[in-house]
Amino acid sequence: MSPAVASVLTAAESLSVEERRELIDRLLEGLDDAPAAEDGGKPLGLSEAWKQEVARRSAEYDAGQAQTVSWQEVQARWQSRRAGGG
Repeated sequence: MSPAVASVLTAAESLSVEERRELIDRLLEGLDDAPAAEDGGKPLGLSEAWKQEVARRSAEYDAGQAQTVSWQEVQARWQSRRAGGG
């Protein structure tokens, strides 16, 4: 992770959940206007199907219907897979 990204991440972690959602939305919107990727000219950003999926999952979370996993659990699972345990 670059120092700039680490700095932004640290700042973002101090935001409220609603502020983080707004930040994510703004960042994703910016990808739609970004130039084509250097890897063969594929467009950056989310397809309409993914935007709909994100909206569905967000609504599910807001309604208290989503099963969530803590960041610590995500990290533990990733470390386990990296170590060949999963």
